[in-house]
Amino acid sequence: MTATVIITGASGQLGSALHAAAPAGFRIHALSRTDLDVTDRQAVNATVRQIRPDWIINAAAYTAVDQAESDPAAAERLNAQAPGGLAEAARAEGGRLLHVSTDYVFDGAATTPYQPGDPARPINVYGQTKWRGEQAAQAASEDDAVIVRTAWLWHHTGRNFFTTMRQLIAEKPEVRVVNDQFGAPTHVDNLAHALWRFVEASAPGGVYHCTSSGQTTWYGFARAIREQMARAGLQSLANVQPVPSSEFPTEASRPAFSVLDCSSTERIIGAMRPWQAPLQAGHPEHS
Repeated sequence: MTATVIITGASGQLGSALHAAAPAGFRIHALSRTDLDVTDRQAVNATVRQIRPDWIINAAAYTAVDQAESDPAAAERLNAQAPGGLAEAARAEGGRLLHVSTDYVFDGAATTPYQPGDPARPINVYGQTKWRGEQAAQAASEDDAVIVRTAWLWHHTGRNFFTTMRQLIAEKPEVRVVNDQFGAPTHVDNLAHALWRFVEASAPGGVYHCTSSGQTTWYGFARAIREQMARAGLQSLANVQPVPSSEFPTEASRPAFSVLDCSSTERIIGAMRPWQAPLQAGHPEHS
């Protein structure tokens, strides 16, 4: 199989991973924000007309969850409005959109994993704008867009929970971590490979959930990171202590439970590895 694919947000954590994991033979146009401002409809239309992609994978997003509360307009432009423009431009040239969304479209009141068709009830500005972006993409594509919700993304490099915890655990005598929010930590490289499998499978339009399998809390994730560091022979590691989220008030509310049911995804692209796998291996697992 071969295809022409635009990756938006290509300089970000996920966009970079997508570019690195692109299947052999695919013609990739990896566009950072300086290459293409996805909130500029005119620029989007011109770029898509020139490239005529089979797929656009939209990895561009406003992901500063707390900052979105004080700058909702910026989040709205990038998360809510841009996906519709990308879907419309792709469709006009005979292409399709794969849009990456979030577990934060849910309110966290569930006690069992969320199905793709469960009602979206976002409880913060970030989640609200991502939900509107899903709707815009589906409307502009006449439900042909592939919407992939994921959660708790991390990587061994860059700024994310994993790298922050490693630094704190190495430097502090004690680290207190929230133990009442549940989700599935998902390595960015694993997600990137999964997204390419959606493209290779020509997945039907619709909403899908795609995370690592299993679930834990932020405290559980931090404990697993500490265990990895101990196995690597690092000494004088912090004592990791569980605390309620009330001890760390934030601008934006977070869902207490945002585990996603990925069974419909697995029928198309196969099973994702357990969330612990990249930690146990010491490097990301690509399946």
